[in-house]
Amino acid sequence: MPVEPLSQKEIEDRLAELPGWSLDGDRIRRSYRLASHTAATAMVVHIAQVQEELDHHSDLTLGYDTVSLSVHTHCAGGAVTEKDVELARKVEDLAPAHGAH
Repeated sequence: MPVEPLSQKEIEDRLAELPGWSLDGDRIRRSYRLASHTAATAMVVHIAQVQEELDHHSDLTLGYDTVSLSVHTHCAGGAVTEKDVELARKVEDLAPAHGAH
């Protein structure tokens, strides 16, 4: 089943429910700050596990005490889809356990 791109309005509506996430060109993005490099690394591993479960992967960047994600759906021509929003929601759900803000 093909994945359909979200309209600009649909993206805006979904991002309104995801504080800290923003539209940047054809992707949605979010960065988190953590207490330490070890905490950031643990969060990256947790996100990688979620991405494998969803079979949907972001560009994931580990900094000293930061984790950044950038995601869009390749099979939808690089557009933002519901798959991207689902991944963002799952990351938002796991972030507090890592002390991310």
